[in-house]
Amino acid sequence: MPYGDPMASDEWTRWLLTRRDGGNAELRAQHATALEVFRDEVLDRAALTPADTVLDVGAGTGLIAFGALERLGPDGHVIFSDISDSGLEECRRRAGDDKRCTFLHAAAEDLSSIPDASVDVVTTRSVIIYCEHKADAFREFFRVLRPGGRLSIFEPINRFLLEHRPDSLFGLRDPEVGHLLAKVVAVYRDGARRGENPMTDFDERDLLRWAAEAGFDGIEVDYRAQLDVPAEPIGDWAARKDVAPNPLAPTYGEAMKVALSDEERAVVDARMTALAQSGTPTRRTLATAYVRALHP
Repeated sequence: MPYGDPMASDEWTRWLLTRRDGGNAELRAQHATALEVFRDEVLDRAALTPADTVLDVGAGTGLIAFGALERLGPDGHVIFSDISDSGLEECRRRAGDDKRCTFLHAAAEDLSSIPDASVDVVTTRSVIIYCEHKADAFREFFRVLRPGGRLSIFEPINRFLLEHRPDSLFGLRDPEVGHLLAKVVAVYRDGARRGENPMTDFDERDLLRWAAEAGFDGIEVDYRAQLDVPAEPIGDWAARKDVAPNPLAPTYGEAMKVALSDEERAVVDARMTALAQSGTPTRRTLATAYVRALHP
């Protein structure tokens, strides 16, 4: 389901608020730490000045947008843009009486309600990954920016995982349940084959190309890949099963119900609980890209 599809909006907000961490405080804290890094990197690259007008596309619950507000002065302004009415409502609630905020229902590929050359900075975090028409989004970013304006975005490059570890769940290589975990991974993989899903149909080179074709100048792409890097243990397995890896995917528990029999699920639950209790680390395989570009 593309980012611009209004049917995805409630699922997106529900994921941000609950399904991303399964309602578990420990997982939420882990996510919060990682998200703060993404937020600060995006905003550092945006090089905000106190009176800037910032358009945060796909604002979600306001991670980047509220971070921008903290860096702006009294004459600065932030436009919270998203396809999710419930997400925008959450942002309105958090913004309170801050007059520097505007809220806009819009898809990344169609920002037609925003005038040409009217904002100083465009930011996004993990938004292009949900767009079916990614080049259109870059053209819209370019159109709304003033000359001298800056684009600063972050995107996960999910194609990397699909290519290098297509059968991996949490990077575990456990002989007792590896064959069963592969069945669970297949639920996700079958919906994310290259060219069939906007989450996996691009990489960092495409981001650079779309920015250049849209007219941007001074394009910088900072790409980082990690393969089988030791990471935090599974933690509370019951809570982890309530986590969905992205807004359009089932939780791990839901994928297990699709892929495994009752007996197989019992085997996986017992083994994963044992691994969690022993503190066995997971392994992280992922790739990310930050893109910064200028409107000439």
